[in-house]
Amino acid sequence: MTPTDLLAELEWRGLLSQHTDGVSDLLASGLVTAYCGFDPSAPSLHVGNLVPVMALLHLQRAGHRPIALVGGGTGMIGDPSGKSSERQLNTPEVVAANTASIREQLGRFLDFEGTAYPAAALMRDNAEWLLSLGAIEFMRDVGKHYTVNYMLQKDSVKSRMEAGISYTEFSYMLLQAYDFLQLARREGALLQIGGSDQWGNITAGIELIRRTDSRHAHALTVPLVTTSDGTKFGKTEAGAVWLDAERTSPYQFYQYWINADDRDVGRFLRFFTVKGREEIAALEAAMREHPERRDAQRALADEVTARVHGAATAGTAAEVSALLFGKGEPGSLSAAALDALAREIPYAALPATEGALDTIAIFSTAFAMSKSEARRMLAQGALSANGRKLEATDATIADEPLAGGRFLLRKGGRSYAVITVG
Repeated sequence: MTPTDLLAELEWRGLLSQHTDGVSDLLASGLVTAYCGFDPSAPSLHVGNLVPVMALLHLQRAGHRPIALVGGGTGMIGDPSGKSSERQLNTPEVVAANTASIREQLGRFLDFEGTAYPAAALMRDNAEWLLSLGAIEFMRDVGKHYTVNYMLQKDSVKSRMEAGISYTEFSYMLLQAYDFLQLARREGALLQIGGSDQWGNITAGIELIRRTDSRHAHALTVPLVTTSDGTKFGKTEAGAVWLDAERTSPYQFYQYWINADDRDVGRFLRFFTVKGREEIAALEAAMREHPERRDAQRALADEVTARVHGAATAGTAAEVSALLFGKGEPGSLSAAALDALAREIPYAALPATEGALDTIAIFSTAFAMSKSEARRMLAQGALSANGRKLEATDATIADEPLAGGRFLLRKGGRSYAVITVG
């Protein structure tokens, strides 16, 4: 892939917002080292962070070297960009733990070993140079290159002037500029990638490198993604969609992509997968012809979930999704799928009893409903066990348990519960 091809690829995918003049020439000059920073104020990345991560991935696929910079130093302050109020400061211990978690997550996208791509990605932590940086040294070697007027013109500062901004967050721009300078000196990184809201901070770094080292550095920003209905990308009723399985389960993560609006799924395929133009065009055509099949959404969910959680976990999430939305057979569920299912729907463990399983007792316990309601639903043919519709005369459940001794119960159309007996 040539430099022009890379920029065209990023633009086609919607991953290109702005770039400085000369980026194409820089990419044509040989192997380019580029970096993007990640804020460790939380113990996990969320799907909104994936836009710049995918830009780094495409850069690496084109033969260049990406650096993922974790802000172990700046994370103790917090970037004011896009924030309406001061952030709560984290302790060094919290920042260190968050940094370790984010490193692991980034490794699912970038090749740090150099086995898949010729230029291995690097992981760096700005705590390495910021925590030992003295105040006098910082003001003398960095602060003197910027006027207050220059800093006040940056959007990240300007937007906070009315509400107020502390000197701590006001200085964040200079710390990020110093990061760029250090990575230019240590790793030869002359390109920084970030969200479009980072343009001011990135160009401040370009200015510092020019003034101190007389070198020309560059910026490339990616868009801040929104959904077609105006809601914030990566947000659900339950909150942010995290890459950490403990915060957002793999099933919920998979469902986020499956539920993508038809108006968004084509963009999301270009943003968050490495599928080629022909394959994405075919998926978009299939969606227009048969939107009810959700083939494009399924392809999106399969690839992104497999990258974040592994192929096996993505397959399990797909099994669970198919069952809950009426396209799977309970008897074919794997033990892993039943385990995942038990974490998403009501689950009860019942003690073993002599004789057969009492239908009314089991359903009333599993769904926390009265026995009279369970009897009424049984009489209406609205109860099922392991995929078999129960008859009004089924006083007991005679079906064999599924994997792991579980029974999958359903009431009505799509209300499920899992129980184990014994």
